[in-house]
Order: sequence, then structure tokens, then C-alpha cells
Amino acid sequence: MDVFRGFMHEKESPAHQIFRQAAGHKPKGIIPQTVNPDEETVPGIEHPGSTGVIYCSDRAIANGKPFYLGPYPPLTTICFSYAASHEWSNLGQGAPEVGHIPNAPPRPDSIPMPVDSLEYAPTTGVKALREAVANLYNHTYRQGKASQYTYENVCIVPGGRAGLSRVAAVIGDVYCSYQIPDYTAYDQVLSAFKRLVPVPTALEPGNKYRMDIKQTKKDIITQGLAVILASNPRNPTGQVIKGQELKELVSIGREGTTVILDEFYSWYIYPEHDKDYGKSVSSAEYVEDVNEDAIVIIDGLTKNWRLPGWRVCWVVGPKNLVTALSQSGSFLDGGANHPMQLAAIPLLDPQRVQQEKIALQKHFKIKRDHVLKRLRKMDLDVQVPPTSTFYIWLNLEKLPAPLNNGLTFFEELLKEKTIVIPGIFFDINPSHRRNLFNSPCHPYVRLSFGPPLEDLDMGLDAIENVLKRARKEGHKGFGHSYKKSLEGNEGVSTQV
Repeated sequence: MDVFRGFMHEKESPAHQIFRQAAGHKPKGIIPQTVNPDEETVPGIEHPGSTGVIYCSDRAIANGKPFYLGPYPPLTTICFSYAASHEWSNLGQGAPEVGHIPNAPPRPDSIPMPVDSLEYAPTTGVKALREAVANLYNHTYRQGKASQYTYENVCIVPGGRAGLSRVAAVIGDVYCSYQIPDYTAYDQVLSAFKRLVPVPTALEPGNKYRMDIKQTKKDIITQGLAVILASNPRNPTGQVIKGQELKELVSIGREGTTVILDEFYSWYIYPEHDKDYGKSVSSAEYVEDVNEDAIVIIDGLTKNWRLPGWRVCWVVGPKNLVTALSQSGSFLDGGANHPMQLAAIPLLDPQRVQQEKIALQKHFKIKRDHVLKRLRKMDLDVQVPPTSTFYIWLNLEKLPAPLNNGLTFFEELLKEKTIVIPGIFFDINPSHRRNLFNSPCHPYVRLSFGPPLEDLDMGLDAIENVLKRARKEGHKGFGHSYKKSLEGNEGVSTQV
């Protein structure tokens, strides 16, 4: 068992081998080419690889535990499900709790469906909702400015990924800058839309994962960057670009480079002073001309309004961009759900939004501080505590091997019915060439404090159990004995 003291390469680690055997996760661009039979079932099909949440959820499902319910069916399985599950703590899913929180407006509980809403909606979205989005941005970020957003600057899309895909589909053959770590879906977008040539920049924890705007401007000149893609506030590190730094980043959009900012966590800002509750962050504040500045904003109801199941989001930018997005939407996704768009309109009322923001920030700050306090008691100090989002980027390097890497830590927590996301999924690496042990994200996991507090405590208890077991038993019980699938349960009913 001494081999588990020091895995040095992914080939030595069972957790890493399970990851590589999943469709789409084989290294690319390596000679001789390896062939995975699971990826060759249909000629011409190339698996893009799954995002972190999907892979981790599939692994959780594979770790269901069989038990007997009676003579028929003789065997069933308790396993993870995307719906609420009292058996599992999901600290992996990038979703906020969707129920009522203190002092927030009432949650929507019915959807009106007039006959007209049964028709297709325009690929740019319902005009009234587009107007509501434009009005909210103008009210929040552009009061007193000569240039104002109109409905022509807004395109409604069925989810954030659809927004990214629509934008990527209309970008020509260009160099696209992105940062590591960042949102996992960027990996698949940059892999699927091959006209974007990915140019990575690794951000440093010692600098609190700050994006160096001056260096970025130099890279635009020396590397010919035409597009910059980033989340702000940043997933998974919980940091945010704001104030003068954000103003300088937006200025790049007036100098011949398009800046695409994923602003889904723009309300999840945790102020130190009561007077700052209700403030949010957006590049829209620093845009000079809404139709000339090449700033593209992607946001929606998913995170800030805590309505991930609605799949109603938007892209805001120059109106000639919206025209292009309408065309790409006509063949990519066909448009967002018509009744849900109509139901969303009253939720964008500025007064309601302000009440939502304050309630959200106070509630999620309490959860953030609670999780950080419990992690400190376990001697898991967070190197760069989050000032925004609902994520904690946890460094495991100080733990004994093999728990000191994200994939193995994740697999061990599955045994405790808890899900986290291994850091390697945030290493945006479309070629998949790196030895996973060399990834700058390898020793990390992302914990979400999006779920309700009782779910967070259940997951933190599981982490504590793993650490206690490591102290008691040593390394021998870790790094192996992982279930690849629900062996022996084919054809039986599944209780989720």
C-alpha cells in the first residue's frame, strides 16, 4: 500500500483512471491515438467530454448502494438524483437553494399560459421581457448616461450555456483569451466551436486570482487576441473584478477586442458594511456607447433570481450582435420557453429586484461564513476566501496523500454520499493533453454553499468523517476500491 503515499502520475491513481475512461476524457492530440470503444459506436461522432457537474453526478449515481425491499422487486438502489434527495449532500451542483429565504419576495408558484404563449416565441425573445431586461440594466447601472439599452440590445436565450453557444457560433476565426481556473463549460465551448483558437492564462492564488489588465492589453497586441472570455464574479474562485479594474477591462471593448463577460453571480457580493447591501456588479456600468462598445454580457434568472429550472437567460450587447444571435439561435436552440418568458417579466421590476438582492446577500453571507468556520475547525483553511459567488475553492495540498488531490478526495466523499467538484474541471484545457497531476487545479475542489444550511452541514460532516478516518486509519483505506458503475443492478428498479 506504500504506493498510495505518493501518486506521481495519473496512471497510478484509480480515481484518475476512472475519469479518463469516461467518454470524451481521453487525452487528445497524442500519437499513437488511443481508441475508446465507448466513443466509436457511431461513425464520425467525437465525444466532447462532460462538464464537471454532469461527470460528478454520473459518478454519484454509480455509487448507489443496493438494499432489499421485499420479494418483488428483489433489489433496488438508493442513489443520487437531481431532484431533492435526503440521502445525499450535493456540494457540487452550481445551483442556489430555490425555496424561500428570509425577507425575500414570495417565490413564484404558478405560470399563466395565455393561448398566444403556446406559439413559438421569437428567437430573440419576447419583446416585453427584452424591454424589462434593458430597463433593469439602465435603472441599476446607467442612470444619467446618454447611451441607454433598449430591447434591441437584448436577446433572450434558454439558459446560460445556450447564450455562450449562440455567441461562440457567430465568432469568426480568432484567438480567444481565457483564464484558468474558470467555468467548466468553457472547455466544451472552446472544443466544439473550433473557429475560436483558445489562448490560456493561468491566474495565481498568490495574487488572489486577479486578472492582470495591463498584461492582457499587452497580450492583445503581441498575440493578436480578438476575444476575451471570463466569468465575473469568477466561478470557481469566488473573486470579482470591480471598480477601476472593471472599468479598464471594459475599455478594451473600445479598442478592437470583444469582451464576453459571464455575469451570472453579479448579485452574490458580500459587503462588510450594511450600507453596501443591495449593490451588484456589472460591466454595463462602464459601457460608454451600448451599440459601439464591444462588451457582451450573459446573465439570467438561473443564479440571481434562484430559478435554475426556468432556463430563461439573456445576452446584452450591441444591437448588431443581437441580430447575429437571432440567426444562430434559429439553428442552435430555437428560442426560450414562451410561457416562462412572460412569467419572468414582473420578476424584473427594479423594486422587487432590490428586495431580492438584499435578502440574497445577507442569507448567503451567513452560509459562507458558517462553511468557512467549519472548514477552519477541520484545519482546512481556505487560501483565498470568496468575496462573491457561492463557491469555495478549497486547496487540499496539506492533506496526506492520496487525499491531497481533487479527484481522489471527490471519490472518497462519494462513499459518504457527498458530492464536490474536482478542481481539474476548471482547468480549461480543450486539448486534454496535460498529465492531470500537472494541472494547476489538480489539488483543489470546489464546494458550493448554494444548498440550504442543513444540506451544507451534512456535507461538511462527511468531509469531517473522511478526515477523521484518515487520522485514525492512515492512508491504507484511501485511493482505491471505487465503483465504476452499479454493478449487478442492471434491469432492476431504482429508487431516487
